[in-house]
Amino acid sequence: MQKIYTSLGLMSGTSGDGVDASIIDTNGNNQFDVIIDKYFEYDSNIFKEIHNLKEKILNANDLEKLNDDLKKLERNITLFHAKIFKELEKKKNIFLIGFHGQTIYHNAEQKISKQLGNGRLLSQLTNKKVIFNFRKNDILNGGEGAPLTPVFHHLIVNQNKIQKPLGVLNIGGISNITIIDKSNNLSKLISRDVGPGNCLIDSWIRKNSDEKFDYNGKLADSGNVNEIIFEQAQELYLNRKNKKKLSYDINDFDISFARGLSIEDGAATLTEFTSSIISETILSLFKNLNIEIPKILICGGGRNNKVLIKSIINKFPKKIDFQLIDDYGISGDFIESQAFAFLAIRSYLKLPISYPSTTNCSKPCTGGELIEN
Repeated sequence: MQKIYTSLGLMSGTSGDGVDASIIDTNGNNQFDVIIDKYFEYDSNIFKEIHNLKEKILNANDLEKLNDDLKKLERNITLFHAKIFKELEKKKNIFLIGFHGQTIYHNAEQKISKQLGNGRLLSQLTNKKVIFNFRKNDILNGGEGAPLTPVFHHLIVNQNKIQKPLGVLNIGGISNITIIDKSNNLSKLISRDVGPGNCLIDSWIRKNSDEKFDYNGKLADSGNVNEIIFEQAQELYLNRKNKKKLSYDINDFDISFARGLSIEDGAATLTEFTSSIISETILSLFKNLNIEIPKILICGGGRNNKVLIKSIINKFPKKIDFQLIDDYGISGDFIESQAFAFLAIRSYLKLPISYPSTTNCSKPCTGGELIEN
């Protein structure tokens, strides 16, 4: 019988609005049980600083120029995560913390993925083992460092006995899909980012209102798609330089083409643009792989945007069935925090967390740096 470990996964996504925290029990292989899922919203200072800095970082040189600001923000983010641990440790004795950190810059071409989060400091503050810097080893082995959740998507599907083959579409700040065939061979998982998720819509709302996102897609629903601007945006995207990337950063997309629109029409146009990229990329992937996927499960915060989801579904053949992952009793909000709790244990056990078919790495790779207090 395999040993069971209790792990805390801490995940702050590209939306930069807060931290999803999940405690799970797992053997790091084929079993997990959720103990606690809880969301912790960043205070306004951290939220503003994350987005201010992300907008200033356009290339790797900017990471050096803004090093002092990044170090200060990293410390504040780490202290915020330590407070989360202090609250949750009362509920369950935690063996290990999987600390994803806050992605501030990701460039697959330059082989750089920078997450803010001081694993050593978090270990000192919590007196626990911490695994962080999950993407480094994959990148050193030729991978893009993302997506890293496919092995956990596979576990969820298997443990809940959901019929395969299928796709798991995660819509966070960036959208990614995992394609799971009928086998249990992790090396046959296929995954890649498929375009923006919430990032364009969220950015538009932040710049044009006091809100952080378009709640349930209400603004988009009350606006109209500007067809001329939408077509121009599509043309720009189709003529982008690197069309072979498997992973994206939010800086790979921008909202400048929507400038001058009303907040409602901008939200509608950006939502339609987002949905068109996601659907076209997935359908092209299915065609190139010559596979038929009868079902796609949707998870991540973007699944709450009813206008976005409806628009995506309408662009697919009727024979493909879309379902929310929540329909199976699984919380679609906490997949990634649970995933990094699971990946932390796999890393501790030196098991692979990425494969050539998921990140383009040269061989199956474990990942994450272990800090033992």
